[in-house]
Amino acid sequence: MTQIPWLDEELWFPPLDQALTDPDGLLAAGGDLSPKRLLLAYRLGIFPWFDDQQPILWWSPNPRCVLFPDQLYLSRSLKKLLRQQRFEVSFDRAFEQVIDACAEPRSEDPGTWITDEMKHAYLELHRLGSAHSVEVWQQGQLVGGLYGVAIGRVFFGESMFSRVSNASKVGFASLVEQLTNWGYALIDCQVETEHLMSLGAGLIPRTEFARQLEQHCAAENHWRAD
Repeated sequence: MTQIPWLDEELWFPPLDQALTDPDGLLAAGGDLSPKRLLLAYRLGIFPWFDDQQPILWWSPNPRCVLFPDQLYLSRSLKKLLRQQRFEVSFDRAFEQVIDACAEPRSEDPGTWITDEMKHAYLELHRLGSAHSVEVWQQGQLVGGLYGVAIGRVFFGESMFSRVSNASKVGFASLVEQLTNWGYALIDCQVETEHLMSLGAGLIPRTEFARQLEQHCAAENHWRAD
């Protein structure tokens, strides 16, 4: 594999255009998951993704999967489901439960990239008011949700889960509605998936993504949930 920079205790990242094309977006390794480094990474368009057998790996894929809040697509069946109000949706009520659920092995992938180190890093970001969760409940049980990081007018989605059909879609749609009301400009979806594309996400060049971040991350923090 082509050599990539190894980060030390100094807070820095290489320019995004130095990221590899194979694997797409791999930019650097090493460093730590301190709040300062994580928030710097997000502001620059970089996120950590690795497993227990790897060092910390930092990524910035090109193109980038994003959703502009006004481009959320709700299918007829999802609109009907939202009207039926079968689920209760909350914010920041059960962050640790959500991240634990996201870390559970899935049928298509028995491993997890949400290591204990990763979990503790995002719990600290949550304690500091930068990481947030969306919970989807049914009859008092947590059946879906997602978590991510909010900076300025950008929400950086990290992971979602669903234990009941469409629960994660309800959580995501509810989040986008709330972010729209709060004046958010962009939702980072990181990597293209069929699930996200069906909800209106699309691809933009990494250079455009970085430009959007420079503009919108500098804004006042717009997360307003209690």
